[in-house]
Amino acid sequence: MTILITGGTKGIGRAIAERLARPATHLVLAYRGDDVAAAEAKTQCAAKGADATTLRADIGTIAGCAALMAEIGKLGCGLKHIVHSAATVYPTGMLDADLERFTLAMQTNGLSLLYLVQKAMPLIGRGSSIVFISSAGARTARPGYAALGNGKALAESIIRYLVPELAPLGIRINAVAPGLVHTTSVARMTGSAELAQERVDQAAAANPSGRASRASDYASLVEYLLTDDAEFVQGQVIHCNGGVYVGV
Repeated sequence: MTILITGGTKGIGRAIAERLARPATHLVLAYRGDDVAAAEAKTQCAAKGADATTLRADIGTIAGCAALMAEIGKLGCGLKHIVHSAATVYPTGMLDADLERFTLAMQTNGLSLLYLVQKAMPLIGRGSSIVFISSAGARTARPGYAALGNGKALAESIIRYLVPELAPLGIRINAVAPGLVHTTSVARMTGSAELAQERVDQAAAANPSGRASRASDYASLVEYLLTDDAEFVQGQVIHCNGGVYVGV
């Protein structure tokens, strides 16, 4: 079974990859440019018995997604599932945004889901599951989060419009929205690793469940959505954040 994980060499994507890594599973980890992180992720997944392949790809462009699927096709192993975790971090508001950078971020954070699905259609089929990694920022405005939050909101809308076309084909698509976790992306968003940890600590203290998010919280949910038991879960955005924003 082959599973594509975009952004699968760092942060949330890597945690999901390590959760899914096991014998008889082939993981294709797509990444933008950090070769060192890619090598480390591949080693970790292989240590758990998985066959892991790393592929550099710019999934923020139509051509990049087409090239990625062409490379997967050349591997000759097919493609069963897609977990789309890649994102571009551009900390900005709306009125002060550089519109060119904002547009590029929107392509990676939102439109790329459509690019990937269209270009993957020759490879996936009945029983395939697509999981997009979203965020609470897709439905609540947060300072500096405009490029990421709007992109993810766009992707959630794309999911709803894809369901009527994918469901008759036996392909399901859903989103998982983790709570705040300490990643390099959060560090870039806040300005430093220290500020990121401070934000995570604050979120943990304010969480109704009394703790910060763990990798197992969202990775286990993604794992479930890839199983046959989840075949009737379709077009959903599932928040696994301990109860944050339930009143919003």
